[in-house]
Amino acid sequence: MSDGIMISEGARDALTGWLAHMVALDGVADNTTEAYRRDVTSFLAFLSAHHGTSHGRTALAHVTLSDMRAWMANERASGLSARSLARALSAVKSFYRWLSDQDGFDATPVLMTRSPKYTKKLPRPVSPDAATDVIATTETQARDGWIGARDAAVVTLLYGCGLRISEALGLTGADHPLPDVLRITGKGGKERLVPVLPAARDAIAVYAQLCPYPIQADTPLFYGARGKALGPRAVQKAMETARLQLGLPATATPHALRHSFATHLLNAGGDLRAIQELLGHASLSTTQAYTAVDTARLMEVYEKTHPRA
Repeated sequence: MSDGIMISEGARDALTGWLAHMVALDGVADNTTEAYRRDVTSFLAFLSAHHGTSHGRTALAHVTLSDMRAWMANERASGLSARSLARALSAVKSFYRWLSDQDGFDATPVLMTRSPKYTKKLPRPVSPDAATDVIATTETQARDGWIGARDAAVVTLLYGCGLRISEALGLTGADHPLPDVLRITGKGGKERLVPVLPAARDAIAVYAQLCPYPIQADTPLFYGARGKALGPRAVQKAMETARLQLGLPATATPHALRHSFATHLLNAGGDLRAIQELLGHASLSTTQAYTAVDTARLMEVYEKTHPRA
């Protein structure tokens, strides 16, 4: 439902207050904030349509378990996946925790609503050989040598340091030359320290030497072709081109290189807690997904090679 459908001013004010709280205290990223806004707006619009009247802030305190089930059934009937519904329910619960604390009511009917079950997608890492091939290919496929060096440098950072693409592109000239340990500000404004491999430092140095634009403390480290800060789409396109040349699956994305960083560390005997710190995961359960990847690969090999009676 669009956010123009029968949402009272009081409900909108409550939503705005909650989002401001999330940004101020938890440092929620813009994309996450927008996703939360859409999910809770859709929920509020449903309540108004479901009850046939504008559902004001006072009425929000009286939402029942039946209302929650009706909303979830409506979302599934409209084609929303179980995974997306689980995300939306999580946003609604977070909103209600804040609202019930502000307005002093019992939010149990909302908070006790069970999330739909779904199969979590395992990370899809790129093999070490494929990652090396991707780096080499991105360096040679660009028409301009400095752009090829730039793309190779970014990809090397993603794979060699486990950075998110936004974290790599957020580096500035003040980070050059790369130190032995990078201080990265990740999701939620959380800082972490990431060791820098010599290969990553060397790749950045080659790019910086070829870059036609000034790399200074107050400028981006990575430039686009027209002299503005490099955006993620350019890196994604470079990766897509390399993937097609190498015959890699569609799952070979820039973010898959971060998965590869984690999986290869784990396979080499890395400690799960240490890997969690390097990746900047808030929860160990997120990092534990990589152990499932390792198990899944082991079972795949077993199925292919184990002699059958």
